[in-house]
Amino acid sequence: MKLYTIGFTQKSAEGFFSLLRSGEIKTLVDVRLNNNSQLAGFAKRDDLAFFLRELCQIDYLQLPELAPTKPLLAAYRDRDMTWDKYQEAFLELMMKRRIEHQLTPELLSNSCLLCSEHLPHQCHRRLVAEYLTDCWAMPIHVEHLF
Repeated sequence: MKLYTIGFTQKSAEGFFSLLRSGEIKTLVDVRLNNNSQLAGFAKRDDLAFFLRELCQIDYLQLPELAPTKPLLAAYRDRDMTWDKYQEAFLELMMKRRIEHQLTPELLSNSCLLCSEHLPHQCHRRLVAEYLTDCWAMPIHVEHLF
């Protein structure tokens, strides 16, 4: 199974959609808490679904259960919480939500997890990918597009 991840910040629309077309991506899975903000530009939920379909023939799926809670995200963004504490709290949230039982490998195979962070190093999309890799008894090749 192959699972991609991507963030939209620091990318032009051309660069973003070119990266998505470079893989064998069938579905873009939106794991953002705020996906309808004006700050999202071309990655605003409804516009993004249209662009994906028309430019890339990629489906759009929003899975809010893979997003952090508002208080958790705010604590990290406001620097009230370190990355290590955020990571621990986010993984605990994924365990509590039992996301490995709500999703199937078939649903995420050749899909791409989307959030806003440019790089995956301190981003919850990487944590989701790693969590599912640990939970599912199958090899998952994760490729971060940036």
